[in-house]
Amino acid sequence: MYATSPMLKPSDLQRCLGSTMSDTVELDLESNPQAIRGYAFYDWAKSSFETSVTTAVLPAWFAYIFLKANGLEATVLGVSMTSDAIWSYSVSIAAIFVAILAPSLGVIADRRAIKIWWLRILTYLGAASTFLLAFAPMLGVSQQWVWLIVMFLMANVGLNGAGVFYNALLPHLGTDDEMDAISNRAYAYGYLGGGLLLAVHLVMFLSITGDWVIPFIMASSGVWWLGFACLTFAWVPEPPIENEMEVLGVADSAKFAFGELKKTFGQVTHFRTLFIYMIAYFFFIDGINSVSALAGIYGVTVLGLTTGNLIAIILIIQFVAAPCAIGFTILAKRTSTHYALSFSLVMWVVVIVGALSFAPLVLESHDEYDIQFDWDADGDGIADAEDDDTDGDWYSNAAEEEAGTDPLDPSSTPNPNPSIWLQQRLAGKGQYIVSVGDGTYENGLSQSAGEQAWGLEWSDVLPLHFVENEAGDTIYEFDNPTGPSSAVLNDSRISDFTATFDEGSRLSMSVQGGGLSGTTALGDDHPTSLGDGPLDFVSEAVRDNLWKPIGFGVFMQFLLLGCMAGALLGGSQGLARSIFGQMVPETRSAEFFGFFGFFGRVAAIIGPLLYGTLTVMYDSRVGIASICVLIVIGSVMMKWVDVDDGRRAAMEEDARNRGISLD
Repeated sequence: MYATSPMLKPSDLQRCLGSTMSDTVELDLESNPQAIRGYAFYDWAKSSFETSVTTAVLPAWFAYIFLKANGLEATVLGVSMTSDAIWSYSVSIAAIFVAILAPSLGVIADRRAIKIWWLRILTYLGAASTFLLAFAPMLGVSQQWVWLIVMFLMANVGLNGAGVFYNALLPHLGTDDEMDAISNRAYAYGYLGGGLLLAVHLVMFLSITGDWVIPFIMASSGVWWLGFACLTFAWVPEPPIENEMEVLGVADSAKFAFGELKKTFGQVTHFRTLFIYMIAYFFFIDGINSVSALAGIYGVTVLGLTTGNLIAIILIIQFVAAPCAIGFTILAKRTSTHYALSFSLVMWVVVIVGALSFAPLVLESHDEYDIQFDWDADGDGIADAEDDDTDGDWYSNAAEEEAGTDPLDPSSTPNPNPSIWLQQRLAGKGQYIVSVGDGTYENGLSQSAGEQAWGLEWSDVLPLHFVENEAGDTIYEFDNPTGPSSAVLNDSRISDFTATFDEGSRLSMSVQGGGLSGTTALGDDHPTSLGDGPLDFVSEAVRDNLWKPIGFGVFMQFLLLGCMAGALLGGSQGLARSIFGQMVPETRSAEFFGFFGFFGRVAAIIGPLLYGTLTVMYDSRVGIASICVLIVIGSVMMKWVDVDDGRRAAMEEDARNRGISLD
């Protein structure tokens, strides 16, 4: 048994080196509930970036701008990449940067009272970069997507770097038995805060028309992050340091940090359980965080969800996740933290396997197609489906039907000898009215050379007009479907047009009425086009046997599994952090949470990198499957994690560092 000391230590035992940043007082849950709230409010603050920016709005905005500038793919460093592949690589680059620095910074933070200081600096970086996302429209369209990726990368560096020091505060806020409640409470705050801001953003997006709305969402997310983080800076004191070291220069600090890291690696046998857990954590958190980081871009680029759909789904998920995070705390109390976490990981596997089944339903209605040709029998510029007089001989079809005649036949009149002039006028007047769907118009025609050349070739068939882009170039753009109609007189041109829907096409077309009625064509890159990918058979089978019979389109599919993921997300992340906090010595919390951050950030590299690489080599569904494998590996390794043994090792280390005698 060990002699124990109270959690609350007198401040006069601390040196004054770090006191200018914050009062150095050690806390427990009962002694300072305001500090617990301050800790939770940082989750509330940063969730603006994680929710409104990373998951809900920026993926769709980036995909739209990328499509406008490049089409489906852009060549980066000699490799053709889709927008979701580039997005995943940017997440990996940010994670690499933080992973390299996290352990060294953690070692220094355990020797100097600088945890809150570093949390503040990295928050400034993340929030400012988020705010600067709003300035993308000031650039040319070919530079906008690059600006978004660079600012997103910098914001991720701020977020992930701040997370190292934020997590390192956890062991100083309560006892081992309180870790689950504190950690999951913070995650619940995060989901509620992110959900409230996202609700405001959804109302703005749906009710306000204007190019400034999405940039405002970006800027307000940065302000929210920094604004509420100030509560954390004000309410959470800097944890005290045992034997705080003097200030060192950059070179000496780096030398000291690497020396301490080498020493830590030499203590693997002493902290055996903790290191096993860190390896398991590496795998399963990689999968979980990859789902969070890539869900938005996957929904937009692969499934064809609109920005409004995505925001609405993420909003619902936020309010599902908040109570479920608390629910996992209750489950952990009734069983154990280990059991509750393991259960959540098994359910994550179910969710990701379910994500492989996502598939837009086969297009059935004419209005669902991107390009729509509608027959106009009397040539008056109004499609028959919307025309009150389709043969031109009455005031309206309804009046003609009431008189007992055929509104589709100009010779069918109450007068057995219809006027010759009417028949002559209608002869050869049939034509097709062509338009695009609302979603197709919103996404627009890409400015890539391929799609512009395609538009030029079929400019007599497609509803197009010239506009001048930001660079001053004249390009084709789709006509507004609510504006004046465009007509096509030559049926043979429409027949030839169907041949353009080959491997390079992302669109669909349909003909309603006239001699070509029922003609449809689907590009191989259209979201509903399945069969070419190695795992498309899964999506096809589930679509035909489940989604189609119950009438669930991609919105309901994404919502259903999204709610399941939301129910698991807060609980699994909170419990994972809690278990680590229970097995970490308080006197070396930043050092070990630096390793925790290192493993988490390296994991954040592997998942998106694996997804991006397999997406380039195969397709996005293969990328999703790889994430499932990572969680399975982590789940299996949890069998060898003995939390009680990890706690004992942490208590022994704290006793040595605090000079507490052993009985």
